[in-house]
Amino acid sequence: MQIEQNKYFTYEDYLKINDDNRYEIIGGDLILVPAPKTIHQRISGEIFAAIKNFIQENNLGVVFYAPTDVVLTPEDKPQPDILYISKERLDIIKEQYIDGAPDLVVEVLSPSTASRDKVEKSRLYYAHGVKEYWIVDPDNGVVEVLIPGAKYWQIAGAYNRKETLSSPLLSGLEINLQKIFT
Repeated sequence: MQIEQNKYFTYEDYLKINDDNRYEIIGGDLILVPAPKTIHQRISGEIFAAIKNFIQENNLGVVFYAPTDVVLTPEDKPQPDILYISKERLDIIKEQYIDGAPDLVVEVLSPSTASRDKVEKSRLYYAHGVKEYWIVDPDNGVVEVLIPGAKYWQIAGAYNRKETLSSPLLSGLEINLQKIFT
């Protein structure tokens, strides 16, 4: 399929694309997602491992790592860096994609994605019922843990590289950020 400029894209359109690139669809816009830098991959891998170990030890559900398609609407298909789905909601896991909002989404900022992760995707995750959203800033060594408020996200915690992150959603999960950002 040849990609048309200024076209309104749906997940069905996305499935017809036959190239080796990664894409997200946000509000009908097809967005090319470049390969992340090694620091992004190292940090997201460390966070993934910490969450996955905790989830498995406590039999809480399933954790996925990018690229995993999350279909929120026909025109909204982000690929979060890390996502967790509780065992009570495993039915949203389909063979090719996740059909609905994960319980936890983690986005590790990159220069090319930071604005979209903080604004458009943040709004999308909130609107579709994500229960907790982490924004990880590798450049500043900071993680913001957000939970839904009355009209938008509220900060449940902001942690720097010297602190230990705790999750309101995953009670008992603690991540030493010094290990993550070193």
